[in-house]
Amino acid sequence: MFANRNFLKSSKPKLDGQSIMITGGTGSFGKAFIKKILSEYKPRRLVIFSRDELKQFEMAQEFNPQEHGCLRYFIGDVRDRDRLTLAMRNVDYVIHAAAMKQVPAAEYNPMECLKTNVDGAENVVRAAIDNHVKNVIALSTDKAANPINFYGATKLVSDKIFISGNNISGPKETRFSVVRYGNVIGSRGSVIPFFKKLIDNGTDHLPITDERMTRFWITLDQGVEFVLSSLSMMQGGEIYVPKIPSMKISDIAKYMAPDLPTKVVGIRPGEKLHECMIPEDEARNTIELPDRYVLQPSYQFWKKSLPEYKNGKPLPDGFSYSSDTNAEWLSKKEFHEMLA
Repeated sequence: MFANRNFLKSSKPKLDGQSIMITGGTGSFGKAFIKKILSEYKPRRLVIFSRDELKQFEMAQEFNPQEHGCLRYFIGDVRDRDRLTLAMRNVDYVIHAAAMKQVPAAEYNPMECLKTNVDGAENVVRAAIDNHVKNVIALSTDKAANPINFYGATKLVSDKIFISGNNISGPKETRFSVVRYGNVIGSRGSVIPFFKKLIDNGTDHLPITDERMTRFWITLDQGVEFVLSSLSMMQGGEIYVPKIPSMKISDIAKYMAPDLPTKVVGIRPGEKLHECMIPEDEARNTIELPDRYVLQPSYQFWKKSLPEYKNGKPLPDGFSYSSDTNAEWLSKKEFHEMLA
């Protein structure tokens, strides 16, 4: 059952005694990541890099540096390369989660989105290389595949920057890879907290954009596990895509409030009816593993013969991994298990 799937079954990184930094560390993913690291590993240093001092203050109430001596809260913006370079001193691993993510906000403020998602990606790459960081994992999105909105376009460029970072690093051997997954259940900006707030406030209906709309879904904990397992197997240049289920937005509304009617309000600017994480053109260079797909790089150093990849299967002609044609769908029971 997907709700109980563990992406760390076969691949767990060796992070004890290492220095780890996460950009955008006060977000939903960052909090879940920090919780996981503190509970299961013994890092030498754990750096939370973000630009919001209030969120850092609030997070420090839950993850106290006095209780967890490895924690470092570092105010900074990924737009500022000098600050990033300073923060990455003696860091072994970087998880890049900072991004401007809201589709409507990106459409209305494109230059701000560009500075954070594209310029920020370049700054992370350069700072990591300058500091001889070992491995960098960048978080991407399903919207980066065949993008139709500005946010997705910036994340596609960001992905290309990180993959190309393996060429730029040269003999310094800093390696970069990307993880690409769908909507995170319960994260800020997800439709589920939005529906829950409406329900708690006594709404008489739930608004949905289109009855046919589908999305990929993953829990926060599974997202963290997927990133960590990808970190353990990466050679550099891979884009990792997890095998996760789909669900209709209309079914989410029905499962959360079966007695409430829904009202179709129309698709927002820049929004897709369905999301695709592996387009047909990318599938030709992708292998399938039991729990994920790996978009393979063309670098000479990348070895298909390693244990993590040697059993990978090529995808059939015409394959694409899309939320509407996905083979795995969430049932009502599984949906509530994931919410729990």
